Amino acid sequence: MSNTIEQKDNLVFGKHIATLSLAIMGGMSISIGGCMFLAIDNKLIGSLFFTLGLFTICTRGFNLFTGRAGYLLDNPPSYVLYLAVIWIGNLLGAWLTAFLIGFTRNAAAFTEKAASICSTKLNDGAFSVFILAIFCNLLMYIAVDGFKKNSHEFGKYIGLFLCVAGFILAGFEHCVANMFYFAMGRAWSLHTIIWLLIMTAGNVVGALIIPVFEKLAKKEVV
Repeated sequence: MSNTIEQKDNLVFGKHIATLSLAIMGGMSISIGGCMFLAIDNKLIGSLFFTLGLFTICTRGFNLFTGRAGYLLDNPPSYVLYLAVIWIGNLLGAWLTAFLIGFTRNAAAFTEKAASICSTKLNDGAFSVFILAIFCNLLMYIAVDGFKKNSHEFGKYIGLFLCVAGFILAGFEHCVANMFYFAMGRAWSLHTIIWLLIMTAGNVVGALIIPVFEKLAKKEVV
């Protein structure tokens, strides 16, 4: 009996490690997209190249909190723990990327630009940040779910680029991208953590808007 319990514990632990590993890669992928955005002065072009982060995640099967949050209602309560592990992994990946970039010739320029971005975000009001985060993940859900379900190859890829570029150009708040900017801009504080949690909550709400309305529509049809 004890051997069976131990085997189950080892299996659960192994699943969490796998989830965390793929989430770290997801955080690094988004952060590389963030590096591209910081390196390009033209905001429109920078927003398009930022999309390579989500493109990598979708094509390689990495874990991204904002992409997985939209499927919360389709899974058992334990999915909340799964999302928490992904969030932590994304944070580790973002921090690791920023930490390593700090040893390169790009460090000074990236830090300066990231600090400016962080200042704008952290000086905003909590409700504003929350609303902007909702709209961000409304777009992210369209991008990720469209990639999974769109039968047209061109459509699924153009959806990624349009939705990601759209949330950046509109100034919406993406919690994982901001993990990287906060780390790169050396802007961590208690205030930063609180704002990041507010962004995370907004992202969850935004990710669930379409699934909730679709479920309501199906009930109405039935």
